[in-house]
Amino acid sequence: MLKVLYEDNHLIAVYKPAGVLVQGDETGDATLMDEVKYYLKTKYNKLGKVFLGLVHRLDRPVSGVILFAKTSKGASRISEQIRNHEVEKIYHSLVIGKPKKQKDTLVHWLKKDETVNRATVYEREVQDALHAELSYEVVQSNGTYSIVKIQLKTGRPHQIRAQMSAIGHPIVGDVKYGGSPADDIALCATSLSFTTATGEERKTIEIEIPKGWSKK
Repeated sequence: MLKVLYEDNHLIAVYKPAGVLVQGDETGDATLMDEVKYYLKTKYNKLGKVFLGLVHRLDRPVSGVILFAKTSKGASRISEQIRNHEVEKIYHSLVIGKPKKQKDTLVHWLKKDETVNRATVYEREVQDALHAELSYEVVQSNGTYSIVKIQLKTGRPHQIRAQMSAIGHPIVGDVKYGGSPADDIALCATSLSFTTATGEERKTIEIEIPKGWSKK
């Protein structure tokens, strides 16, 4: 069942479960966009096609808060905020081991190979690689596993997964980047802050860290 976290005339934020596609791909599997469109069509008795703007994405294995636009005005306003780095995205992740630094900023360059759907991390700028930056803070650790809070400065494909793996602390469940096998990748978009499409109010949509992580 769709979990709506926030809704106004122009925007809607929902919870994305791990393993669910945001938009369609070659698998033909059901998508979150289709589910949100159905919700809007049913709730407002809309005739014909329902507009739903995709303004940012989450990888299929990742859970958390995702924002869609219900109108073209909403889509353009949020897209502009994203371009201007005015949308704040906070993630939490369960990683293997404990980083040496309690908090740090990671700067790398990423190049994604679409044929294997994996990003390669470089310490310095190389041709066709994209600048990637994030800040993290360890919020809980038993030495074997750590829960880290992550703030993205750039939004690159597989960025958190690749960068945390690059410093020797892959995400639990993220086998592609060296993590231990698990049912899901332990990465969740826990907070999203933005200004409403009418420009009148700053909104922060938050969810709790998955409870099972603290039991590791």
